[in-house]
Amino acid sequence: MKFVVVANGVFNDVSALSSLLFLFTAVALATTTQAGQFGVIDPPYKDPTVPVEDRLSILSIEFEVKIELYVQFYGISTSKWSVLNGGESAPSPDTTVSEWADMIDGFQRSALSTRLGIPIIYGTDAVHGLNNVYGATVFPHNVGLGAARDENLMVRIGKASALEIRATGIPYTFAPCIAVCRDPRWGRCYESYGEDTELVRKMSKIILGLQGVPPHNHTYGYPFVGTGESRNVMACAKHYAGDGGTEGGVNEYNTVASYPEFFKIHMKPYLDALAMGVSTVMASYSSWNGVKMHANKFLLTRVLKQQLGFQGFIITDWEGIDRMTSPPGSDYKNSVKTAINAGIDMVMIPNNYQRFIKDLSELVLCGEVPMDRIDDAVRRILRVKFISGIFDQPMADRSLLGMVGHEKHRELAREAVRKSLVLLRNQKIHNKRKMLPLNRKAPKILVAGTHANNIGYQCGGWTITWAGKSGNTTIGTTILEGIKSKVSKRTQVVFEEKPDQQFINNNSDFSYAIVVVGEPPYVESSGDNKELTLPADGVETIQNVCEKLKCLVIVVSGRPVVIEPYVEMMDALVAAWLPGSEAGKGIADVIFGDYDFHGKLPRTWFRRVDQLPMNWGDLNYDPLYPFGYGLKMNLSQRSKPRIIPSSSTPKSSASS
Repeated sequence: MKFVVVANGVFNDVSALSSLLFLFTAVALATTTQAGQFGVIDPPYKDPTVPVEDRLSILSIEFEVKIELYVQFYGISTSKWSVLNGGESAPSPDTTVSEWADMIDGFQRSALSTRLGIPIIYGTDAVHGLNNVYGATVFPHNVGLGAARDENLMVRIGKASALEIRATGIPYTFAPCIAVCRDPRWGRCYESYGEDTELVRKMSKIILGLQGVPPHNHTYGYPFVGTGESRNVMACAKHYAGDGGTEGGVNEYNTVASYPEFFKIHMKPYLDALAMGVSTVMASYSSWNGVKMHANKFLLTRVLKQQLGFQGFIITDWEGIDRMTSPPGSDYKNSVKTAINAGIDMVMIPNNYQRFIKDLSELVLCGEVPMDRIDDAVRRILRVKFISGIFDQPMADRSLLGMVGHEKHRELAREAVRKSLVLLRNQKIHNKRKMLPLNRKAPKILVAGTHANNIGYQCGGWTITWAGKSGNTTIGTTILEGIKSKVSKRTQVVFEEKPDQQFINNNSDFSYAIVVVGEPPYVESSGDNKELTLPADGVETIQNVCEKLKCLVIVVSGRPVVIEPYVEMMDALVAAWLPGSEAGKGIADVIFGDYDFHGKLPRTWFRRVDQLPMNWGDLNYDPLYPFGYGLKMNLSQRSKPRIIPSSSTPKSSASS
């Protein structure tokens, strides 16, 4: 392969920059051929009956092209190359599924109109369902699925998510996150399935649902995506590696560990991902022993590509090259050289893509980035494109439009909510029956708390917008609505978001109260939290209500928070994590006794933040609730109707 650059910025020779731009100017992570003028296309590379590796040779070696440097970065504008849907770059929140499909098909038509006709890869952060699209099914975040500990459920969620993603024409999701979160102060801890490596490995089975199940003789490390009627998507294992182990739980910081310890805790989930044929791996912003992952040739090339045999492509995180230095972009050209030589195959460039192309072109021309490094990256990207089937079916499948938010998917999400709930406390009332399950025929109940009637809060970050937000941001069932649908028609349900003491004193006839509080939505570094306390209004609501009324407290959060000071005033306590759009129905199913609790803590619930980091197996392990803890109501042992007397009777301090 030859690489020639002319002063005016035009690349000559297909191997050369059919390579360079395929790979790198993959502005924002969805990449492919650039716009411009191409040579004659040789039909065999588009023939699906030709073996993939032969198609790669035909396309990368036999085509000579002139590629004008023209690339469009991420966004909603017309692009013939790579497209990323990330951050706040999605269409407006109320964009319909059909409009999404129209937009992405427009991108594909533009790409297919070029002489090479190579379709784009459009990627999106569909990390708990098709969470960027209004009306899609929003599943519980990973921490909740880790509590459910159900591998079959993970595969089914992956399949449902893939169908909804493909309905929009999107063939690629930046999921799953297989980080092992070792410190809940980390703002991305809810994106992790838990603190235990083996638990994360089991939950990574979602890849089989997203991409399909490889044949028994599948080559380890070789990408696999089911094609035809399977309607799968390309998956991305992230963030390679050690992102969940940073000191102090600081996002994008440094993980300090020997290689054996690092491999044992943070690398093992990638072994499973490669065995399942994961198509892509995303590098982490974080560092290992002071070396940025985007610059770590040992882990990216020697370990992942050579020792483990990964044959898909490695992609940067958003502006990953910029963030290799502090301040970001302060030594950009050198960062480009370091990252590409370390093994990065595709680069997310939301801004200033011209600088990247210029710098990389010069680096290749002067020999600081070898041509075989470019060739390797291009082959990896094209390999994934061929395997994914987008050459054969580049356009959105309009028959799938009705699958977005389909009732079957919502029922699956409801099941996931039920299984993710963890019962932490269930006290006896007046030394008799325990608080849960609740009496659905109680005359009058109080529902309180900031998270009781707020879909945005129960879904958390990465929902419609990047950071998520308060309000009924998408279609779903709030916890209040779920409660109302489950109780008797004769039961009076009173909702008071922030009841003060006067309200409680003036309303002493409640049979019991359900208090739903937790964390507001957050994402990435904005979620880093050294205190991990509930918001003040949440604490006040617990104190005002639970000191006077029999109460169930439901905590909606992406991680354990400080609750020890208030536990003794609670009659029952449930960790609901970030349960998604179907939280209302799923939670009501369990607290009223239609189903028993299933979930077990996916991470240790600490007493005080000064204990952190604290994980199962550590010395001086002294949690409030240990990893794996979770009570049951033992519904099969109950035969009598549930009757809880009015709270006019003083609360009992009995415990069990």
